[in-house]
Amino acid sequence: MAVLLGCIADDFTGGTDLAGMLVKSGMKTIQLIGVPTEPAPHDVDAVVIALKSRTNPAPEAIEESLRALEWLKSQGCQQFFFKYCSTFDSTPKGNIGPVAEALMKALDTKFTIACPAFPANKRSIYKGHLFVGDDLLSESGMRNHPLTPMTDSNLVRVLQQQVQSKVGLTDYSVVKGGAGVIQKRFADLRKDGNQFSIVDALSDIDLYSIGAACADLPLVTGGSGIALGLPENFRKKGLLKIIGDASKLGTVRGLKAVIAGSCSVATQEQVRAMKEKSPAYFVDPLALVDGRDVVTEALEWVAQKIVKGPVLIYATSSPETVKSIQDKVGIEKAGEMVEHALAQIAKGLIKLGVGQLIVAGGETSGAVVKALGISGLRIGPEIAPGVPWTKAIFTEVNHDPLVLALKSGNFGSPQFFNEAWDYIQ
Repeated sequence: MAVLLGCIADDFTGGTDLAGMLVKSGMKTIQLIGVPTEPAPHDVDAVVIALKSRTNPAPEAIEESLRALEWLKSQGCQQFFFKYCSTFDSTPKGNIGPVAEALMKALDTKFTIACPAFPANKRSIYKGHLFVGDDLLSESGMRNHPLTPMTDSNLVRVLQQQVQSKVGLTDYSVVKGGAGVIQKRFADLRKDGNQFSIVDALSDIDLYSIGAACADLPLVTGGSGIALGLPENFRKKGLLKIIGDASKLGTVRGLKAVIAGSCSVATQEQVRAMKEKSPAYFVDPLALVDGRDVVTEALEWVAQKIVKGPVLIYATSSPETVKSIQDKVGIEKAGEMVEHALAQIAKGLIKLGVGQLIVAGGETSGAVVKALGISGLRIGPEIAPGVPWTKAIFTEVNHDPLVLALKSGNFGSPQFFNEAWDYIQ
């Protein structure tokens, strides 16, 4: 059976988020880490290829995304999805726009949408402006993001800076009319020379309507929320059956740990909440700069604490602290040092018997997955909107089972780290 939907995600947590959404909508889904070399399993409806391309130089992101597309095309996919963050994480140079344009060219298509809305996580779009809760994106915690500070909420303007193509808007007055009205707007935009349309969305009902309107688009781009409406298109064509619970992971064992590298407002709150109940170790970036063996120190500390319950290892800091470190060693080097240290700590945790691991932050998740030699993920039960538990598929044979939750820094309630374990017991 050929794969129906082929997806490319620009980071690891985003890929997991998307895969979880598709499973909830009835598609048997597997997430693969990096561009695969082997064929997809014969029993899956959708494949999500998770890249680490969100903050790479645009040419690198394009090249890797095109390789992922070629593999997905070889699996017979009927539609393609480019997934990025619901806060449209990018810079004036990309990578969302350049990658989307390259995928369009490779698929020989002249039109697609951009809709990062995810109402379940309080990401909505109105009149082309992205809101985080009640705040404009530019007034949310994302304005202080260390790598992709989002200081403009107007997505038409943001995307237009990144692409050569003309960008239009399908606003809420159209979206509330349903799929047929949305499709007519798409046709009108194409006639006017637009190759992209930002699409407003305030609720899941809107996302289902938008998904239905995208049934014939070769390429769809957006956050994971828009994927809610895509499976039904295949079901209407008789290509997808209604299936039972596809999210069971089986027996779960092992010690519990959390690694937090994200500095988002949501993760800062989650770190504070877990520190009130569990032992916590701070990975000090300045200690890394000074050459201290922080990895060994952290693992020695963990060995004394973890048998009594979950432990937290975190590098999460305030925007002011992050900036002071970046000023001292540079933005890229600061991020790389922290990611490398957390990834090495993750390897040590597995050796200590950790079998249940939460990782917060897209860049951190990518570094951890790579360090552990994980080639894919089976998608399990949802902990919070956009965050499922998963079971790791290892490159190595005879590896002990490991369940992972790869969490976008922006997702989850303040008690996420404390409550996540209840969903796999």
